[in-house]
Amino acid sequence: MQQITNERRTLIDGSRLMIESLARAGADTFIGYPITPANLLYLYGSQRMEMMLAAPDEISTLQWMSGLSAIGRIPVTATSFPGFALMLESINMAYMMELPMVIILVQRLGPATGTATNGAQGDLLLLKGMISGGHPIPVLCTSNFEDCWNLSAEAVTMAIKLRTPVILLSSKEEVMTHKSLDLSKLPEIEKVEHKFYDKDCEYKSYKPTDMVPEFLPLAQNLHQVRINASTHDQMGILQHSTEEALANTRRLEEKMHHRMKCHLRFEYDAQEGADSIVVAYGITASAARDAVAVLRSEGKKVSLLIPKTLLPVPALYVEIISQYKVVAIAEENMNNQFGSLLFGINKPEHIRFVGALGKMITPQQIIEEIKA
Repeated sequence: MQQITNERRTLIDGSRLMIESLARAGADTFIGYPITPANLLYLYGSQRMEMMLAAPDEISTLQWMSGLSAIGRIPVTATSFPGFALMLESINMAYMMELPMVIILVQRLGPATGTATNGAQGDLLLLKGMISGGHPIPVLCTSNFEDCWNLSAEAVTMAIKLRTPVILLSSKEEVMTHKSLDLSKLPEIEKVEHKFYDKDCEYKSYKPTDMVPEFLPLAQNLHQVRINASTHDQMGILQHSTEEALANTRRLEEKMHHRMKCHLRFEYDAQEGADSIVVAYGITASAARDAVAVLRSEGKKVSLLIPKTLLPVPALYVEIISQYKVVAIAEENMNNQFGSLLFGINKPEHIRFVGALGKMITPQQIIEEIKA
């Protein structure tokens, strides 16, 4: 007898999942300049979004995104480090103006132009310090195809609710590799409401409600809207260092720490009695999952932590890690960037590092470090 199933299995890559998820969540514009290994995101974005603009360079990309965000659209772009470096000043501008947008950063081997077709996880500390003043920008990191679907929609939610640019961090293998996936297992994505200020009283572009100012697009005739990339007061008027203006700058940082609490995403697979834990994010998470499965099959008790909200750094990660005698942090770089993010230069002795340069980390490398 033929078995009836609802399975919808297909070969797919992370790029298509990301773009489809972003579009369903409410992103309506893709702007980009092609760069490897983000080219599939550029292709799918041009096919799926309501509007697509091919920019002449990455600086124009972010400037155009800022303009469209200011009139109420939710723009998306995708790039890799060389393009991202050119975008930095304009991302700072959008951060200060509090303009919602999503930027997908596909990591590849650096420094500089490095190797375009070689993956890496070398951009995390760049993201930590990318906003002048050291203020945090939200960073989500995908660790599998399900994350490509779920976290992309989450990025749109955060961009709108927090009124900010959001970075969606990925890597070459994740967005370019085709794998089998049952689409019926993916949850439905609802469009995020982009609510605009609708009161008759005077509109102040930067007067906060629960740390976030209400948004009103430039393209309307009800109220005057001022957006400003320089230090400004609640009206959006340029100020030098008045108390109101400095309070607004302080709010930018406080907003992230306060409102990101409800966007904390991670996997914590704690095994009772374990004194060891494997920590990995992004593309290395797959190797970590396999390593933990092998160790457990051999009778070794070990836990697993997959951080997905990377910035601002949740204190909870340190609280979890501090419960274990042996901690192996695996990531595809040579300087343990996530460990530095958590502990700075005072990394505890029990924190071990499994790194790689120019190649992916294998489950066996993680297993050997836990057993050492």
